Amino acid sequence: MVRLHDFLSRHRRFVLAAWLVVLVAAAPFAVRQTEHLTSGGFLVPGSGSAKVDEALADFEKAQRETLAVVLAQREGATPAAIRAEIDRVERIAAEVDHAELSPAAAQQAKERAGSETILVIPLDLEGSHDELADAAVDLRDELDVGQVRDGVEPHLVGQQALWAGMQELSKEDLEAAETTGFPIVLLILLAVFGSLAAASLPLALGFGSVFVTGAGIFFLSQATEMSVFVTNVASMIGIGVAVDYSLFVLARYREEIRGDRERDEALRVAMRTSGIAVAFSGVTVIISLAGLFLVDSTVIRSMAMGAIMVVAIAILAAVTLLPALISLFGRRAYSRSRTTTVIGLVARQWRNLRRRAGSTHPDRRRGSFWERWTGAVMRRPWVAVGVSAAIMLTLAIPALSLEWGDGALRQFPEGNETRVGAELAAETVGPGASGPMQIVADASDRAASDRYVAKLRRDPEVAKVEPPVTSRDGSQVLIVAQPRHDPESPEARALVDRVRADGIGEVGGATASVEDFKDLVSGSMWKILLFVLAFSYVVLFVLLRSVLLPLKAVLMNLLSVAAAYGVLVAVFQYGWVDGFLGFESLGYINTMTPPFLLAIVFGLSMDYEVFLLSRIRERYEATGDNRRAVAEGLRASARTISSAALIMVAVFAVFASAGVPAIKEIGLGLSVAIALDATLVRLVLVPATMELMGRWNWWLPKRIDRVLPHTDFERAPGTAKA
Repeated sequence: MVRLHDFLSRHRRFVLAAWLVVLVAAAPFAVRQTEHLTSGGFLVPGSGSAKVDEALADFEKAQRETLAVVLAQREGATPAAIRAEIDRVERIAAEVDHAELSPAAAQQAKERAGSETILVIPLDLEGSHDELADAAVDLRDELDVGQVRDGVEPHLVGQQALWAGMQELSKEDLEAAETTGFPIVLLILLAVFGSLAAASLPLALGFGSVFVTGAGIFFLSQATEMSVFVTNVASMIGIGVAVDYSLFVLARYREEIRGDRERDEALRVAMRTSGIAVAFSGVTVIISLAGLFLVDSTVIRSMAMGAIMVVAIAILAAVTLLPALISLFGRRAYSRSRTTTVIGLVARQWRNLRRRAGSTHPDRRRGSFWERWTGAVMRRPWVAVGVSAAIMLTLAIPALSLEWGDGALRQFPEGNETRVGAELAAETVGPGASGPMQIVADASDRAASDRYVAKLRRDPEVAKVEPPVTSRDGSQVLIVAQPRHDPESPEARALVDRVRADGIGEVGGATASVEDFKDLVSGSMWKILLFVLAFSYVVLFVLLRSVLLPLKAVLMNLLSVAAAYGVLVAVFQYGWVDGFLGFESLGYINTMTPPFLLAIVFGLSMDYEVFLLSRIRERYEATGDNRRAVAEGLRASARTISSAALIMVAVFAVFASAGVPAIKEIGLGLSVAIALDATLVRLVLVPATMELMGRWNWWLPKRIDRVLPHTDFERAPGTAKA
């Protein structure tokens, strides 16, 4: 890291020019990052729905998805205008791949023009789920959905139309979140550094990291499926992580400047200490996110790729671009502005006026806030541990009843064009028409199939059943049933469960696909948990050279995650704050939220763990006094960690208040987990448990001690060990 600093100091202009070229080159692609994102990726390999999807190729004119155009008559609509709109739909469908409007369907719609206020015109589709997802996006763009033309308002309906609408809504939410998030982060940084120039450095790195990642997402989406949610997740994590990493390095640089080091030497020390810690912590976040690849799901893996990419770029920017910018800014990178200097002097004078005579005598010195805080906590460690653990366990109680679920329809706000179109179609053809259930059974016993069709028609949750269709080779039969409720409803999910329990054949369709995805992710949680727990323990074990401290840290992270899960269940499943801050309960937690929350929280918590415990260990090795080491370690790192956590919470809270529920859940969960981690965990549980454990904090068998590497990156060069 020192050699990297020396290279950067010699070639500062080259580094700045290289980053400028990267940003300029990324610009045209970053603005197009959402063009090729897909709403697909939910199909589970080897599942019942996947088997049905494969089998449909053997049936004549069998469609994997259902898409239809809804024409709603508004004021001023005439039969001629409606027929003209039908002709326009026919031309657009002919130009879009994998979709067309048959002449028969067009003629039938024209015959009903003027006599019905809502026309639902089915489209003929051919292609895979992902190809049809792309077709839905193209159709929405060409149709100008929701825009009234001569009194006729077109909408596109169907499951893929919902996800295409979600893609557009996510893009709008991302723009709103970034517009709100960056000014909030700037205000916090101004309060931390007291200088606009210094505050702009972390913010510039956050913007640059997210911007370059956007271009990377564009290129990745050309080669592989990337989910519509990847941009929101990458932006959410990228802003927080990039700002945090640059904050750690810049804060250490300013600390060394206050210690009377020359600028170049101060930057070298900052790179040698916080720079290497940033790289170390960032890699741990990346590997925690890599645990999501244990889920065999395209949508989960694509979101993990986006998050990993933005963290990697944030690390690179913090250890290359930031030092170059610090050197370029010179004095402005560490000096406070005149306004904040005056405010600080006034505050100091005010504190001095309130002091009693003799209060500054060395024997009566009160010590720093963190020394007093740590002393208070460590004097009553059992009380501190009991109260804080009780709070977190209480918050975690609702997590015991967590319900998994998925869907797009209920994530749209009321009045949204996509939701309006779905509701209009449901009034005309029934809610279940957008996602019929498909059953592929053995055709050897046709009588059994006929009996089962009759049974389905008697089911109160089945609106209608199409006549069975035999495959081309005659070995299988396809039964298509339309649920009475929409495909995302609890009733439709229960219907799929009943049909699967009958064992007549494989069950597919929109509802079955969602159920299979839910089972895949929930069933993979134990693998992600084991991976993250094991990796976190090993990393901290090597870093801290302790057997018990990493175990304590892992257990505390679990408490933070469990509490965040509990809050999510209370808000989004129980609906305790419905209508407050724009939240609306769905009755379940989105399937993608728990694994992402687990991986991200463990990764980000490792950042704070590394910075805090490495400082504490450094002071313990220098003093041999456990209580003093904790107090001095907290004093040295608490301000930076608290500022970094505040920025994280602020960024995540913006996404929690401005986004679709799937993104709101991740934003709220991360806000709660990081807030708890930076307060109850770092300020209460860490000092209290370290007091209870005493010298056992640093216990390490001698055999292991001889082979473990020494990782003293928080000790500045020239600092002697005790």
